[in-house]
Amino acid sequence: MSTESADSQGGKARSTAKFRGPVMFRRERKPGARTADRNLLDSRQDSDWVHTDPWRVLRIQAEFVEGFGALAEVPPAVTVFGSARTTREHPEYQAGLALGAALTEAGFAVITGGGPGAMEAANRGSSEAGGYSIGLGIELPFEQGLNEWVDLGINFRYFFVRKTMFVKYSQAFVCLPGGFGTLDELFEALTLVQTRKITRFPIILFGTAYWSGLVDWMRDSLAASGKISPGDLDLIQLTDSVEEAVRIIKGEHEGHPDIERLGTEDQW
Repeated sequence: MSTESADSQGGKARSTAKFRGPVMFRRERKPGARTADRNLLDSRQDSDWVHTDPWRVLRIQAEFVEGFGALAEVPPAVTVFGSARTTREHPEYQAGLALGAALTEAGFAVITGGGPGAMEAANRGSSEAGGYSIGLGIELPFEQGLNEWVDLGINFRYFFVRKTMFVKYSQAFVCLPGGFGTLDELFEALTLVQTRKITRFPIILFGTAYWSGLVDWMRDSLAASGKISPGDLDLIQLTDSVEEAVRIIKGEHEGHPDIERLGTEDQW
């Protein structure tokens, strides 16, 4: 069949659209265009193709496959977020140590972002208590990689892939005092639970002095102006007690032993 058809306006021939799956092609390639094999095998070409969107999709897919494969057999786990800037002498670091140890003693693996500061504290507390300490890192220009107390570590290029792993493999989130990254994960979880994209699970803010101002603002500004429902604030629990945090998580976990964070594939 000819690839040319007459234009109804001026009789000018134009190419008929061709389809390869969802992709449409129109017009023949220019003479001398490179073949796919030549593009693959010719070592003299430049490397710009690595940064094209189709190739980037494959890299994203590979990150999901690597993450799912590595975490598939992880026991019930709790993710602890917090600032990478927390020093080892700070009380918040000591709280992270205690929290990591207590979660291990309660039977949970501990997942963090794998970095220094509060993340290191939770990983270290878990590791020193004999638990399973997991770090899901992210490539950043100013961080040194996974901390030394991570038993299973994965480094991601893409934040959104990493976020999926946090949500899929966690029974709860605990947020120690942190910055933009901690807030990002906090509000991602709140949005997913509020919109029922995932099953509700505990979201705990650890450190009342640090987090109370944010909670007050959500109540007095967001809820008061109707931007969220008053009941949405019940998705957050605030505490200064490691024991209370663990008790909340254990109570929720025991009530839903077979919980699936992202539902079944039919629901995706």
